[in-house]
Amino acid sequence: MELKIEGMTCGGCAKSVTKAIQSIDPGAKVETNPAARAVKVDTTATLAALLQVLEEAGYPATAN
Repeated sequence: MELKIEGMTCGGCAKSVTKAIQSIDPGAKVETNPAARAVKVDTTATLAALLQVLEEAGYPATAN
């Protein structure tokens, strides 16, 4: 699953995004690309759950 996160602009943001995703799926594989503001996620969580947890973390996302 690929997500676009406009607010993710640096490595610190990428760590926060990864932490938020792994808070709902500790086994999720998260590949962040702050330069492209993109995240690839291999997870068992639903898209709705991911979008919600990222919104709560301050990084609203959209599905690519």
